[in-house]
Amino acid sequence: MKFYHVHHILVNHRFEAEDLLKKLTEGKTLQELAKKFSTCSSSANHGDLGPIALGKADPNFEEAALQLKPGEITKKPIRSRFGFHIILRIS
Repeated sequence: MKFYHVHHILVNHRFEAEDLLKKLTEGKTLQELAKKFSTCSSSANHGDLGPIALGKADPNFEEAALQLKPGEITKKPIRSRFGFHIILRIS
């Protein structure tokens, strides 16, 4: 079975995700923003979702995550059934 590994920030509204993307360009890290702002329980681990098996995540989330290279962050908010994500691909 194949896996991929991401950290993410989950928020309820697109404007929140866009504000966080601006903070990333100002030098904040995704991990510190996830801990402070993410509504996902992974915020306690700085947004780390750990290894995710292919086919197990929301399709929009997984498609966006797999298009990233390791170390790359989504350039725009990704909508899923849970809300809006900013995704950092780890591996």
